[in-house]
Amino acid sequence: MAVSKKSNLTLEEQIGFSAGEIYNYLHVNGATSFAKMKKELDLKGNFADLGLGWLARENKVDIQQKGPAVKISLK
Repeated sequence: MAVSKKSNLTLEEQIGFSAGEIYNYLHVNGATSFAKMKKELDLKGNFADLGLGWLARENKVDIQQKGPAVKISLK
């Protein structure tokens, strides 16, 4: 479900929702590139970036730069 359908939520709630979508995606699919995950989840605007930042701040994801690609996985 795209964040844009949750427009009645506050910005912080939308970011938290995005973080949850990312967490669940990684739980089901395992390590993946950020670009692929972002495309498949269809998070609008900067919500994929903001959600990933939320998870990184909570120390729930491992983020690795591999050339121009960014690979993410759950810790």
